[in-house]
Amino acid sequence: MHESNIPTLADLATRTVDVYERNAARFDSDRTKVLIEKTWLDRFAALLPPGGTILDAGCGAGDPIARYLSSLGHRVTGVDAAHAMIDLARKNFPGGDWRQADLRHLDLDETFDGVIGWDSFFHLTPQEQRTTLVRLASHLEPKGVLMLTVGPEAGEVAGRVGDDPVYHSSLSLTEYQAVLEGLGLRILQFVRQDPDCGFHTVLLACKQ
Repeated sequence: MHESNIPTLADLATRTVDVYERNAARFDSDRTKVLIEKTWLDRFAALLPPGGTILDAGCGAGDPIARYLSSLGHRVTGVDAAHAMIDLARKNFPGGDWRQADLRHLDLDETFDGVIGWDSFFHLTPQEQRTTLVRLASHLEPKGVLMLTVGPEAGEVAGRVGDDPVYHSSLSLTEYQAVLEGLGLRILQFVRQDPDCGFHTVLLACKQ
């Protein structure tokens, strides 16, 4: 491949939705349904009222995250920017509440007891993350809980979905703290590259 054909990180940042549109079926098939995330999902759910409402921000095909949270008795609304992902979620769980929506423009005119952005929020650029945090916070009830997977430090990298490169970025912990505090949220836990959760970096916060 000629060097000029290699996409830059800036290029990749504009292609994320297309990557998931193209790879939806493969992603759903390859995505492990073993809940390595269970400990974190249980921490998140324990902070919610019984039968609480959850917004799964970047829900993919709904399995395993939304499926597990629903099994705990919570009412989950899933949103994803990729039409192909929402189509799969509706096929996998016909009774679910699945909506096509881009987190960068999220405006559902409703609030939730919890918002989770697992393996989704980190596909946004740093500036998109800053503005999207405002949108996510506006969708939280008082005392609402926010959980995101982010990066261990500030920066931009490329990962892969199927055979395609895909964009990832993160702010620093210091900046996440500052932005969230400005929105009335306090970070409860921030664990870098948790070895018991596939080395995900997880941020758990609560609205004050």
